[in-house]
Amino acid sequence: MTDGTAVDTRPTKIVYVAEATAHGGRDGYVTSQDGRLDLKVAMPPELGGDGAGTNPEQLFAAGYSSCFHNALIMVGNRAGYDLSGSTVAAKVGIGPNQQRGYGLAVALSVSLPVLDPDLAAKLVDEAHEVCPYSNATRGNIDVTILLG
Repeated sequence: MTDGTAVDTRPTKIVYVAEATAHGGRDGYVTSQDGRLDLKVAMPPELGGDGAGTNPEQLFAAGYSSCFHNALIMVGNRAGYDLSGSTVAAKVGIGPNQQRGYGLAVALSVSLPVLDPDLAAKLVDEAHEVCPYSNATRGNIDVTILLG
């Protein structure tokens, strides 16, 4: 992987499909096919909205942080470590890009209070290779991982 060769991270078999529908864009609501998700969405004030609902960046932050945390717990368990008390927080930023569109940047803050820093860094690196969100975003957006 470190030799610069691209690694194919596409799934070999689809085992689950999530379905969601947006109604009204950033000033509307989103629903999931199974009815478990039904949220008002609104533009944040920083983007000219009233902030009276969640927004896609918050949903992406929630998804990425929970997915990365699960990948971290999985690689920790495989290596024989209990990662109880660990957390992953995500910050997702949005802003204009050079192609007259918008881009995202992510900062993941990982807390592994029970592990030595070198071991924690090793597990975080492994989780970054396993996590589907990390694989989907790699090379597309800036992802910074802070271990503290």
